[in-house]
Amino acid sequence: QVQLVESGGGLAQPGGSLRLSCKFSGSIFTINVMGWYRQAPGKERELVARITSGGSETYKDSVKGRFTISRDAATSTVYLQMNSLKPEDTAVYYCNAVRTLPPSLYWGQGTQVTVSS
Repeated sequence: QVQLVESGGGLAQPGGSLRLSCKFSGSIFTINVMGWYRQAPGKERELVARITSGGSETYKDSVKGRFTISRDAATSTVYLQMNSLKPEDTAVYYCNAVRTLPPSLYWGQGTQVTVSS
C-alpha cells in the first residue's frame, strides 16, 4: 500500500517560516514527479511547487522566491520550505506523487497551514 505522509504544518505569523515534509512509503526512484498542492476554503486545489526525478522545479508565480521544493532520495522524502509567509498562503497543503509506469497518482492526507498574527 503506497502512502504519502505529510507533516510540518501549523500556525505561523506573517513573515515567518514553515517546512513541510512528505514521506513516500515506496521507493522515490519509481516516482517521476512529486509536488505540493494547496486548497483554501472555497477555492480549487492549486499547484504550489513540483519537482521531477531529474530535479527540475516548477513554482506557482506567487510563491517564487519564497518557497523551495527539494527531495531526499535516500529517505524518499520531499520538502517544501516556506519563507516570508503571507496570510494568503493559508490553506490545506497536499503532497502529490505521479508515476508514469504504471500510470499512478497518489495524494497525502493534507496538512493545515495557517498564517495569521
